[in-house]
Amino acid sequence: MSPSLVMYEEEFERISQLLNRLRIDASAKIVFLVDKNGQQIAGAGEIDQVDTTSLASLTAGNVAATDGLAKLIGEKEFSILFHEGRKDNIHISIVGQRLILVVIFDERSSLGLVRLRVRKASSDIERVLGDIELKSQEVGFDDAESPFAEITDEDIDALFSE
Repeated sequence: MSPSLVMYEEEFERISQLLNRLRIDASAKIVFLVDKNGQQIAGAGEIDQVDTTSLASLTAGNVAATDGLAKLIGEKEFSILFHEGRKDNIHISIVGQRLILVVIFDERSSLGLVRLRVRKASSDIERVLGDIELKSQEVGFDDAESPFAEITDEDIDALFSE
């Protein structure tokens, strides 16, 4: 899969529906999908209750730090992370080796239920990622052909000058 992810509207809607379904099925408060750079892709639930930008970037940092720990002990990665709090818990899992699925839940759910539902949702999300990859190939998207490739430093300077 290419390093950058080009999200099409149809696939974004499918992912949003999958996240909402996971939130309901897992009795979770919040579910969101983040790339490994810390950019939120989609979310469902009580999103307005948290600073999703900070949560997304901190989650990506947590995954990166944990990957470093894994390598130190000879593991490729830890694909699932779990943080237990007094009232809320965070379940973090890697999807398709490039995205991070975050589920925040409280006592209305359980770790077992969340893990079960995440396993199914991850497979569904991976299928959507495969569809995105195929569509990108069909439309001939190439990272080297970025829409910003022809913008020069002079263009940027002109944009921000008085």
